Order: sequence, then structure tokens, then C-alpha cells
Amino acid sequence: MSEKECNNTSCSKESCEGCPSRQPKSFLVEPNIYTEIKHVIGVVSGKGGVGKSMVTASVANLLAERGYRVGILDADITGPSIPKMYGIHGPAQADEEGILPMLAENDIKIMSINLLMPDEEAPVIWRGPVISNMVKQFWTDVIWGELDYLLVDMPPGTGDVPLTVFQSLPVEGILIVSSPQDLVKMIVKKAYNMAKQMNVEVLGIVENYSYLKCPDCGKVMNVFGESHIDEIAEELGTEVLGKLPIEPQLAAMADEGRFAEVKSTYLDNALQKLCKL
Repeated sequence: MSEKECNNTSCSKESCEGCPSRQPKSFLVEPNIYTEIKHVIGVVSGKGGVGKSMVTASVANLLAERGYRVGILDADITGPSIPKMYGIHGPAQADEEGILPMLAENDIKIMSINLLMPDEEAPVIWRGPVISNMVKQFWTDVIWGELDYLLVDMPPGTGDVPLTVFQSLPVEGILIVSSPQDLVKMIVKKAYNMAKQMNVEVLGIVENYSYLKCPDCGKVMNVFGESHIDEIAEELGTEVLGKLPIEPQLAAMADEGRFAEVKSTYLDNALQKLCKL
């Protein structure tokens, strides 16, 4: 068809469906040229204080124990905790090719804002766009090398950073971390609905602080009330991949920087889910 004939032809809805100008724009950014990652998994929560970083680190430990090459991208810029849990300190090394992640004792590669700051205890007082760009740099400038799994520990909520991660990184699926409080249904749904709107698969839900077992008599106590996570998962069409009890020893090991030694026995379903990807 000549240019004149094309200009005189009226477009129909059907004829425009395949037009490149009508296709949704991709916001994915390219990783560092020395990075090759098979699976990028987000760990999210609708609210803070549910132990999301502990779940991220626990899953990472299980994968590493299985022999997988694992990294953790600490995307919680204003509240980073992953380096402290593993007992690693900056500054991370960098050259013209990029920034090198630091290694935990169990060979998990870690990158966090705390590994770049001269003072780990200095607050990060940045606006949203600056924080989002920092997260992108953890993808474009960090030399992750060859990894089987990169777990992205995201800040709570559905704000700038989760949006940036979903749009800019090739996230294959997410784990939603929750707790048994009464408002959990609303909180889980917020995280679930955001993932669905961004076309990201929800792999399942992990409930933290699910119960406390008395060390003396073994009685199980529901400190935060009776759990309804199974009903919520069924309603959303997803599954519960683990229920973690309150274990003071885990908190102590995180505080002591010894979390690389932790082997959770409550996340086998989450591990199997990830291994099947």
C-alpha cells in the first residue's frame, strides 16, 4: 500500500490493536552487564512490623543451604536491617564496572544502603524519587554475577519503592508476609491487589508471629489472636506457604549478626514453591 493510500485509509479498532504505538510501555531497566539472574522474587507486606526481613533472610538461607546461588537486595532504604542480621558492614567496594555486593557467611550476596553509608546509624532523609532511583541503582550498578534467586526485601506498604520494583525489575512473583492481627485481611488484600494490578504473580502468603509455644509445657498460645490466614488465602485464590512462631532465639541471632546460622523448619512449602519456578 502506498503512503497516499495509507493516509486515506481509516483505521478500525481491530486494525490498530497490533500497532506498536498502542502497546503498553515497558519500564524495565537493564541490569549490570555482569549480572545474570534466573529468578527475581519480591517479599512484601501491607504494613510494617510483621517480620518481613526475617522471612526474606530465612527463605534465602534455605535456598543457599540447598546449593542455590542467592542474593538479597535490601530495598528498604529508610529502614535497612539485612546487613545487621548477617553481621556484615560496609563500605562495599566499587570500581568503574559497578558495585560489588558483600558476602554473608553462608555466601549470600547482599546489597543495602547501609553498606554504602559512611555511618550506618545515620538516617536516610530522602524524598521518594531519590529513594526509588537508589533502588534502581541496586539493579543497574551492582555486579550480582550469576544468581539463581535474588530476593528483594521491600519496605512495607504500596508506595514508591514497591511500585519502582514492580515496574523496573523483572519480578517473577512475590511472597506476602502477614501477621495474625484482626486487620490482616485488609492489609493482605492491599498487597495482593497491587501485585495483581502490576501483573505480578502472588506465590503465596507467609504468616509470621503465628503463635508462641511455651518452652516449659509446650502449650501453644495465640498471642496476637486466632489466625484467619487460611480463609483469607482461600478467598484470594492463593496459598499459605508457612506459619512462623514467635521465637526469641531468632531475634537474638539477628541482633548478634548470626542469622546466616538460622535454618527455619517452618518454610519448607515456600522453599518448594520457589524451587519449582
